[in-house]
Amino acid sequence: MSEHIVPRWPSTSSDTRRLAEPITFPFSGRTASNRFLKAATSERLASFDEANLEARGIPSPELTTFYARFGRGGWGQILTGNIQISYTDLEAPGNAIIPPGSEFSGPRFEAFAAIAAAGKSHGSLIVGQVSHPGRQAPAAVQPHPISASAVHLVTEGNGPFGVPRAATREDIDSVIEGFAHAAEYLERAGFDGIELHGAHGYLLAQFLSPTTNQRTDEYGGSLENRMRLVLEVAAAIKKRISKSFILGIKVNSVEFQEKGFTPEEAIVLCQALEKAGFDYVETSGGTYEIMGLEHKKESTKKRENYFIEFAERISKAVSQTKVYTTGGLKTVDGMLSTLEGVDGLGFGRTAIQEPSLPSDILSGKITGAMKSAIPETNFFGQLVAISHLLRQVARGEEPADLTDPKVVEKIIAGGVA
Repeated sequence: MSEHIVPRWPSTSSDTRRLAEPITFPFSGRTASNRFLKAATSERLASFDEANLEARGIPSPELTTFYARFGRGGWGQILTGNIQISYTDLEAPGNAIIPPGSEFSGPRFEAFAAIAAAGKSHGSLIVGQVSHPGRQAPAAVQPHPISASAVHLVTEGNGPFGVPRAATREDIDSVIEGFAHAAEYLERAGFDGIELHGAHGYLLAQFLSPTTNQRTDEYGGSLENRMRLVLEVAAAIKKRISKSFILGIKVNSVEFQEKGFTPEEAIVLCQALEKAGFDYVETSGGTYEIMGLEHKKESTKKRENYFIEFAERISKAVSQTKVYTTGGLKTVDGMLSTLEGVDGLGFGRTAIQEPSLPSDILSGKITGAMKSAIPETNFFGQLVAISHLLRQVARGEEPADLTDPKVVEKIIAGGVA
C-alpha cells in the first residue's frame, strides 16, 4: 500500500526573513516575536450545564492542552477563541465565559491562568478574544437576545436564533462593564491582551452595521453614533488595565451585503480606534448571512488573502495601529506579498491543521501550507473537518491529514480519522 504524500501549495520564494521580523505594538509597547498570528477559533471545550448557570464556561484541561500545542508552534501572537461575558448570551454551548463580577480566584480563574501559561510557555504573546453574540445566540440557549435593533437573523445552516429586542441603556452599560471586567480578569490571569470581536455579525458588529442598527438615539444613525459602543467599551477597558496590556479588535473590512458596513466606514472606524489607543486591528469580513471566505476577484486569488485589498486601505489610513489580515494565506509568496501592505498575518483553519506552521516555515522546512482535499467553497465540509481536528489537538493528538481524500471522506461521514 503506497504511503500518501502530503501535497503542499507551491512557492517560488523561500526567503522568510521578513516573516521573522518582530512587531512592536504602539500603545502597550509589547512585542510579538514574528508576523504570525494564530487567529481565534471557537473551540466550545468549556463546561456547559443546562440548569446551573454558574457551572457554565469553565475552560477544560483540553483547552490548556490545545493552547500548549500552539505555544510550541512558534507563533508571534496566539488568540484564544470567542470568550463570552455572560452565562446566557453565548455563541454556542461550551464557550469559555468570564461572567460579570467573577472573582480573580477559584477553578474558573485557575483554568484561564493555565491557558495563559500554556500559550506563553515558549515566548508567544497570548491574547483573549472576547465577544458578545447579541442576536447570534442560539434560541435554545438565549430565546430573548439583545441587539442594536429588533432585526431577526434568519439564515440557512445556522440557528434558529431568537427574535432580538433593541438593547436598553441598562443593557449597554452591562455590556460595557462585561468587556471591561473581562479585560481586567484576563490580565490578572496572565494574558498579554484582549481582542474585541467586532466582526462576523456579533453584537459590536451589530451596532456598527446599518443593516442591524436602526436606532434613532446616540447609538444609531451616523457612523459616529454606530461606533460609539466600541469606543465606550475601549475607554472602560483602558481604566481597568495596565498600560502594557494589549488592546486589539477584529473588524469587518467589508460585509458583502447591500447597505452593509462598507470599506469606507471601516477606514473611518480604524482611524477612530487608533485615536482610542488600539494596538492592532485584525481585518476580516462577512456575516452569518454571507461569510466572504472565498476569493471574489482574480486579484485577491493571486495574492491569497481574502481581504487584502480592504486591509491595505485600512493600513494606509492609520499611522500607529498595526494591521493584521486573516484568511486564505497558503504560501511564503503570498505571505510576503501580503506584508507589503499590512503588518501581520492571521491563520485560522490552516493553524489547526498545522499548529507548528510558523516554526516549520521559519526553519525552512516548508514554504507552503498543506493542500486540503476539501474545496474552499465547501464551507460545511471545512467546518466539520476543522472541528474534528481541533478536538484531536485538544486531546494531545496529531491532527488528521486533510490532504488525504480518504481521511476527509471518513471525517465528514462521521467516522474517526
